[in-house]
Amino acid sequence: MSNVINFRLARKARDRADKVQAADSNRAKFGRTKAQKLADQQEERRKAALLDGARLERKEEFDGDV
Repeated sequence: MSNVINFRLARKARDRADKVQAADSNRAKFGRTKAQKLADQQEERRKAALLDGARLERKEEFDGDV
């Protein structure tokens, strides 16, 4: 004799497992801690400051003749 399967319960269990798998992949893809986000922001600020400090400014000469 075989076991009786309730399709509604099996479908719900399958859907729950799919949601758990999708959540795990999203956590890996998008989930970052606050400390990681803060470290990235500080790194971007440091890079911007380094570039601004190395920028050469042109001194334009204006002789008055327009």
